[in-house]
Amino acid sequence: MIRWLGAASLALHAFSALAAITVVDDSGATVTLAAPAQRVISLAPHVTELLYAAGGGPKMVGAVSYSDYPPEAKQLSRVGDNKALDLERIVALKPDLIVVWRHGNAQRQLERLRELHVPLYFSEPRRLDDVAVSLTKLGRLLGTSASADAAAAAYRDDIARLRARYSTRPSVSVFYQVWDRPLMTLNGEHMISDVIALCGGHNVFADLQPLVPTVSSEAVLAANPEAIVTAAPGATRPDTTLPQLDSWRAWPGLAAVANNNLFAIDGDLIDRPAPRIAQGARQLCEDLELARSRRKQPAP
Repeated sequence: MIRWLGAASLALHAFSALAAITVVDDSGATVTLAAPAQRVISLAPHVTELLYAAGGGPKMVGAVSYSDYPPEAKQLSRVGDNKALDLERIVALKPDLIVVWRHGNAQRQLERLRELHVPLYFSEPRRLDDVAVSLTKLGRLLGTSASADAAAAAYRDDIARLRARYSTRPSVSVFYQVWDRPLMTLNGEHMISDVIALCGGHNVFADLQPLVPTVSSEAVLAANPEAIVTAAPGATRPDTTLPQLDSWRAWPGLAAVANNNLFAIDGDLIDRPAPRIAQGARQLCEDLELARSRRKQPAP
């Protein structure tokens, strides 16, 4: 009898090991769950979108502020924002998985989260295909692989269509303006630089460091981009009038100004590394195509 119990215990342990779910997150850490997560908290708006797209909506119990898509995410219990997490509320929600924005959540509070001994998955997609990879990995952790894999395939199809149509078009030099005071941009390691390349554009500050470098207006004038692009709430059409873009009109010799290539895109579509970035990419590609059409033809 004792031998049988011992064998049964070993078999059960082996089965549990096989049933465990293991993925590698965007920090390179291994995340292992004994079973699919049932109570999940998101600590970034893009994470919330990824989790819902991966089929995890019914398992969501909390999210940070600005987690507003899809609409049902607005009903989730709030656990603070990327600067200040409500640790007491997080504990009260009894999560079995917390998905964290790798560089967006305060390091000190992340250390406090580790003390809860709840599995943490760090999310920071950097390339366009990383969105699809994230969906697949989160689907495994949630036990919703069928939904997640379908969403990943649909997203990849959207990106592939844009790449086939625009990536080999004549190059357009682009300055992507994150902020105007101080003047900030993104380097080539950021996903938005990937979007610019997808559309046949070139990020004029791709070689700078760090990920979000500060630049001077003189540096922008020297780079002389053909298009200046920024993100703005709800902006989905070209030639959107915005004070942070209109200030460039003080330099009429700047190529982007001379050809009226000052574009704004809805920040929720272009700034969040989630499936809707395909929509933001389509808008940017259309804007850069418009910039191509405005190039002055050489005199005969």
